[in-house]
Amino acid sequence: MSEQSQTKTSNRSMMAAGLGAIGASACCVGPLILISLGIGGSWISTLTELEPYRPLFIGITLVFLGLAFYSLYLKPRQCAPDESCSIPGVVRNQRIIFWIVSILLVALMTFPYYGTIFFE
Repeated sequence: MSEQSQTKTSNRSMMAAGLGAIGASACCVGPLILISLGIGGSWISTLTELEPYRPLFIGITLVFLGLAFYSLYLKPRQCAPDESCSIPGVVRNQRIIFWIVSILLVALMTFPYYGTIFFE
């Protein structure tokens, strides 16, 4: 597998994990963001209907974060000297972006547990 396809796989995994985290937090973070943007209405309360699906979205997020971790850290790199994976800075930047995105996604997934602090 070439470095370009490994990078695409890693990017797809991180995007899928991001979508899963957004789905997991849509019931709680979604209304907060919409109200803070000045968008209101009774339809916002329907976002809480996504709450039963939250564990599913969290599972999807964790699976794709695991795939991205595997691709970045555990999977052996096979690349030619002229490909981007042979440059140490590229791999380092991918790993930094992975950890930044992972921290943000964990913050989104756990928002229902610490979000009540902001509304008391």
